[in-house]
Amino acid sequence: MYSLEDEKLENARERVIDSISKNMDIYSVTPSVGRLYGAMFFEKEPMTLDEMKDKLQMSKTSMSTGVRTLLDLNMIEKVWRKGERKDLYEVKSDWYQTFTDFFCIHWRKGIEMNRDACKESITELMELLEDDIPHEKRITAQEDLDRMSYALGYYEWLNKVVDLFESREIFDVIDKVE
Repeated sequence: MYSLEDEKLENARERVIDSISKNMDIYSVTPSVGRLYGAMFFEKEPMTLDEMKDKLQMSKTSMSTGVRTLLDLNMIEKVWRKGERKDLYEVKSDWYQTFTDFFCIHWRKGIEMNRDACKESITELMELLEDDIPHEKRITAQEDLDRMSYALGYYEWLNKVVDLFESREIFDVIDKVE
């Protein structure tokens, strides 16, 4: 029999699962993968793909794709249980590390791409400024060069921010709430 307490518990969980699924786009995943993660978050025991499929009423293919995505993001892990033949998965317990891993990988990639583009453009602008070009073009090229030099300074600063996360020194500045 389904009691009022069961309903309140289910509503509380569903609210959090729904919120997680709507916000998983920051990790570049679909709401359905977010629902999977949210559902797994509340499970006390690791789950098989079949259990996930039954719980979420989704296809096994969808579950497999979602699990692979969450494994790639380092948000869940495969676990082993004696006597169990099927693969089991559970949410990684250290959300701080999960965020740090994701943040660092994506930000480093973005920083590197933007920094490389600026450096290449700065070289090109420097060569242009060595040529005999009209005054207006020289002013524009110099302004662009100044902006790109500023951007490079920003990317160096951003690298230091990422370093704080990778070294875990960020937790010396902002304590984890456990």
